[in-house]
Amino acid sequence: MHDLTATGDPVLAEDEIRVEVGVFLKEGTVTLAKDGQILAPFHALVKFNFSADGPWLADSVKFSGKASDGTSAVLAVDLLNDTFDGARAGLPESIWEVVALAATSAGDIGITYSYTSGG
Repeated sequence: MHDLTATGDPVLAEDEIRVEVGVFLKEGTVTLAKDGQILAPFHALVKFNFSADGPWLADSVKFSGKASDGTSAVLAVDLLNDTFDGARAGLPESIWEVVALAATSAGDIGITYSYTSGG
């Protein structure tokens, strides 16, 4: 067993609040393709960042699953535009649906997120 000690009086840096929400995806419900590689994800980890001006912002999503050759693979998708003030244009609708599922499942902890399509 390890000895663990902790000292101090933690204070949140409000501009750095993040929440990561993981959701499991039913097999065969989503297929991703990038640069000729096909991924059948079974898990998505969505990162939300606190926004003092409004609802939480979905920053990124990392999909884990099986590649077409049967090996394990990960695909990370940046959800924010280059100025970090809105959704990245041109992302497939099913990616935003996964983000909305993650936000809905996190509703019990107070994350409010407005479904936004990047298109």
